[in-house]
Amino acid sequence: MTKVKICGLKEAEHIQAAVEAGADFIGLMFAPSKRRITIEQAIVLAQHIPPNVKKVGVFVNEKPEIIKQIAELVGLDFIQYHGDESAEQIAAIGLPAIKAFSIRTKEDVKRASTYTIDYYLFDAPGTDFRGGSGNSFDWTLLDDVNIPLDKVILAGGLTEENVGIATMLVQPFAVDVSSGVEIDGRKDIEKIKRFVECAKGEFIL
Repeated sequence: MTKVKICGLKEAEHIQAAVEAGADFIGLMFAPSKRRITIEQAIVLAQHIPPNVKKVGVFVNEKPEIIKQIAELVGLDFIQYHGDESAEQIAAIGLPAIKAFSIRTKEDVKRASTYTIDYYLFDAPGTDFRGGSGNSFDWTLLDDVNIPLDKVILAGGLTEENVGIATMLVQPFAVDVSSGVEIDGRKDIEKIKRFVECAKGEFIL
């Protein structure tokens, strides 16, 4: 069954909704974004995330010492690198890693295969910020990708309406959503529930 990551959560009630719906990963944003939170906020929010749900910290070109400090204080399970971090930089930090790649062409997919990481997150190019644009990319660019599908996380423009066909066509390990479960820029409990149900094939439209 496809795993689900809900990203950019800022309120305890939305984390609780995601956990109860069956989300497998919760993304906390520490990079420039309208969904950015402070370390203090993250520590409080993390208390609402049970051990079986993985806490992911999202960073963009952050200093290694800051990443390590936040990971320890918040108890992060994974670091999601959403900037221009090299394979060498990620390896040097030495924490469980998800690397996001903006996909425009096959070459972008090939570049991803030069990294040795836990999960590869394929996303649409950002607009104002890295990721979280609400746009999708051409999923056929992932055909014959030289990366095990059990390491692929699909992101970019996913909603309850299209996540079912996305999982069928791409067969990723997990899907990642942020704007697709929002109304007017704020997470919506019902959208979170429906997205998880559709992603896991438990809801028939």
